[in-house]
Amino acid sequence: MDRNRLEERKKDFQAAVARLDEACRLPSDPIVRDSVIQRFEFCWELAWKTLNIWLNYLGVDVQNPRDTFREAYNAGLIADGNLWSDMQKMRNLTSHTYNEQLAEEVYSFIRETGLGLFTALAEKSRTWTIDD
Repeated sequence: MDRNRLEERKKDFQAAVARLDEACRLPSDPIVRDSVIQRFEFCWELAWKTLNIWLNYLGVDVQNPRDTFREAYNAGLIADGNLWSDMQKMRNLTSHTYNEQLAEEVYSFIRETGLGLFTALAEKSRTWTIDD
C-alpha cells in the first residue's frame, strides 16, 4: 500500500469537500446550483476512491462504489448506509439527461444531507494513516 497515494487522495477529497461547502453557502441561483452539483460529483468520486484505498489497506478488496460504500458501512467508516445509498442514487441522477426539476431535487439533497455526509467522512479520513 502506498502511503503517498492515500495521503494525496485524502487531501484532494478534503479540499473538494471544502469547495462544496463554500459553494453551498452562496445564495441560490441556477449557476450556483449547477456548480454545487458539479462539486458534489467530484466529492462522490473522491469519497469512494479514498474509501477504496483505505479499505484495501484494511484487507477488504472492493472494486466499485456500491461495494465500497457497503463495506465502509460494515467497517464503521460511514454511519448511515441508507443515506449513502440515497446519495449514490442522487449521483446517478446527475449523469443523466439534464432536467431542471431533477437538478433542484439533487441540489436540495446536497445542501440538506450530502454535504454533511461528506464533511463527516472528510473529518474521519484525517485519522487514517499508514505506517511504513
